Amino acid sequence: MNKNVFMIALVAGTMVMSSCVSKKELENCQAKGKELMEKYGKLNTECQDAKEQLAAAKARVTSLEEQLAQQKKDYSALQGALDKSLTNASQNNISIDKLVDQINESNQYIRHLVEVKSKSDSLNMVLTNNLTRSLSREELKEVDVQVLKGVVYISLADNMLYKSGSYEINDRAAETLSKIAKIIKDYKDYDVLIEGNTDNVPISRENIRNNWDLSCLRASSVVQALQNEYGVDPKRLTAGGRGEYNPLTANDSEVGKQRNRRTQIIITPKLDQFMELIDQAPEE
Repeated sequence: MNKNVFMIALVAGTMVMSSCVSKKELENCQAKGKELMEKYGKLNTECQDAKEQLAAAKARVTSLEEQLAQQKKDYSALQGALDKSLTNASQNNISIDKLVDQINESNQYIRHLVEVKSKSDSLNMVLTNNLTRSLSREELKEVDVQVLKGVVYISLADNMLYKSGSYEINDRAAETLSKIAKIIKDYKDYDVLIEGNTDNVPISRENIRNNWDLSCLRASSVVQALQNEYGVDPKRLTAGGRGEYNPLTANDSEVGKQRNRRTQIIITPKLDQFMELIDQAPEE
């Protein structure tokens, strides 16, 4: 509205002046009027920008006020928790120094566990690499070596280890078992579980009632070979069978059944070492 009134007054003034003044004076007035209009437009734009900046500043102030309120709330909650902890400590006759000592002891124990795990992981990788390098290309087609959650799994196909439908170890497996036995003997701080697995095809032969029997007998054959033929300490060995109940894949194809018929040599850190770590844990 103010701008329109200004424009009308300017035009009217120009018309009046045009009747009383010379053409040159009129042109000067028109130029000044144009200049004033440009200045007015510029000022109007700057005013609008200032209003927008003010609105943004107010929004930032509101946001900062909300953050400050939240920080005060958080501080109050932390202070309450600290007061409660101090009260509990006082009621239980536990001094702040003792609490600090317990925290430091717990942190030290956690660091120790991390160091043990890191060392174990490194040893597992070295063990795996040494075993993989010792196996031939043909052996690697029938032997799978993996490290899962700090445990080394060596999976051997049954047709490489045993005579068909039997738990007797064949001659072809001797060289591979000797290489695995050497790795086991080199890493004396590990226990070894031999685990037999079958497919779901029922079996019933003399002295073999079912797949449970077959898987256990096969695991026992490998354990005895490692002990008697390759000199592995029997105190480190455990034989176990899982029958058909730990399949890698479905038994609906010959390939699937072949994958499920396997014997796993599972190499783990000694259990008593973990029990010692548990015994070392600080009391709460």
